[in-house]
Amino acid sequence: MSRRLVTFSRIIKAGLVNFVRNAWLAVAAMAVMIITLTIVLFSIITNATFTNTIVQITDKIDVSVFLKDSTDQTQGTKLANDLRTLPNVKSVTYLTKADALVHYKQQNAGNPALISAINETDNPLPATIQIKPKELNKIQDIRDYLSKNNVKPLWDDVSYRDDRKAAIDKIAHATNLMRRAGIVAVLVFAAISVIIIFNTIQMAIFNRRDELTIMRLLGASTSYIRGPFVVESVVYGIISALISVLIIHSLFVASSSALQASSLGLLDINYAAQYFKGHFLALLTMQLVLGILIGAVSSTVATRRYLKFKTK
Repeated sequence: MSRRLVTFSRIIKAGLVNFVRNAWLAVAAMAVMIITLTIVLFSIITNATFTNTIVQITDKIDVSVFLKDSTDQTQGTKLANDLRTLPNVKSVTYLTKADALVHYKQQNAGNPALISAINETDNPLPATIQIKPKELNKIQDIRDYLSKNNVKPLWDDVSYRDDRKAAIDKIAHATNLMRRAGIVAVLVFAAISVIIIFNTIQMAIFNRRDELTIMRLLGASTSYIRGPFVVESVVYGIISALISVLIIHSLFVASSSALQASSLGLLDINYAAQYFKGHFLALLTMQLVLGILIGAVSSTVATRRYLKFKTK
């Protein structure tokens, strides 16, 4: 057991020495890997931010059904209960005429003119059923139910903010576009990273070919020869992952005030920063795993090719 530990420590030490020796070769490999991991991290944060924006807007959207004055409370309550059974209905709130008046005054508490006007007349507001849908794309199911012959005589009008649905469709489209672009960019830069690391390790092997040949002749195992190069590439991945996280963190710190002062359209910079902070350890772990994986795979393939060539 102690011999394996000594061997492992030697492999680690040799890999770190190789990293220092080949630092100038590692610059290009780490630069591309940093870009790759930064794109991954940015895509995840952006996707989470857009998803949160969709949820927030969806929660603010409801379908208001204004009942006729001839519809009594029993009929209104029954209609509200029937609406709750629809698959696309998240919640239903039934407001009597008195409840609707109280709700109106609460909404317009900051507008004395409207409050004064509503107080000068009898309650003109109808009883209202407020429906929150689960999916806006299936809002037509609720409309179809309200259009039934036995339901339509109970209400006068239905209000629905189509502009908010258009905003959500816009965000969903931007999210899908961002996700696809992120995947393509990650795949492209990951492939470039693998190629560059592969060539870097190959060059390092070429520079040490005589040393490696002697090690092979002296009976060094494949894992002992390959180990230092894998360690070297893993160090590339670890450093690249840390730098990518630092870049995103620096962007949030340096640009937060400027971004808050400007219009970002669909991107909520405050939520993005909170998401990054709240999931920091998980995101850091993910970046480290990806960086180590890219480096280890690249070096393993490079050394395997060399070792196969040497055994022929």
